[in-house]
Amino acid sequence: MGTRRGACQIGRAVDQCEHLPLAVPANQRVSCEPCKGEEMASAGEPRPAPPDAADQSFDYMFKLLLIGNSSVGKTSLLFRYAEDTFTPSFVSTVGIDFKVKTVYRRAKRVKLQIWDTAGQERYRTITTAYYRGAMGFLLVYDVANAESFSAVQDWATQIKTYSWDNAQVILVGNKCDLEDDRVVPTEEGRRLAHELGFEFFEASAKDNINVKQVFERLVDVICEKMNESLDVSDAPAADGKGARLSEVSPAPTRSCAC
Repeated sequence: MGTRRGACQIGRAVDQCEHLPLAVPANQRVSCEPCKGEEMASAGEPRPAPPDAADQSFDYMFKLLLIGNSSVGKTSLLFRYAEDTFTPSFVSTVGIDFKVKTVYRRAKRVKLQIWDTAGQERYRTITTAYYRGAMGFLLVYDVANAESFSAVQDWATQIKTYSWDNAQVILVGNKCDLEDDRVVPTEEGRRLAHELGFEFFEASAKDNINVKQVFERLVDVICEKMNESLDVSDAPAADGKGARLSEVSPAPTRSCAC
């Protein structure tokens, strides 16, 4: 195991931080929510973990990643979905950050670990380290930014290179509320998604258009692929009980927590 370098956001050396990957550049600080929580607690300012993050009662846990060029709205999509908030003054993500949300899909309680990655090239070594183990990706571009759309093919190649073969991807044209500034027609986005074998949505974190639907569809596609794998291999399900997602007890009476 190689020597770790760099530091997490609060300044803890990476070789003392079990939450970060090995590939952290020297002198680089990376957002690390667990370390920030530990620091506040040690200073006598305990910060309770979000309910979803502390909740260990779930049937499945899916790791999802938001990727795409810088400033396409990945963080805004995440905050709109996880907290139903929107702030127009978001700054570019440094390294990588994440949020946790628990939802009910197909009569199962699914815990989503959603990672928000930096789009800048200088963080690429860090972010690609998180591709491994991801079950789903939202590949985001800005409908008002032609360069972000042109980069989709490169991002798709990175997914193919660094992720599992069965990872599911949805292409998302964000900021569809900026109709007057649009430079990427909807049909162009749909055509590229078809060529890449991805599903396609246009969304707006600002106006809350299709945000919930995008995340729910990605979770559903992952569930569908899990069932297909069970049909082919007759292998145990992720919870070790061997039941298909559809062969479970009725869902709790509460509605989807999305």
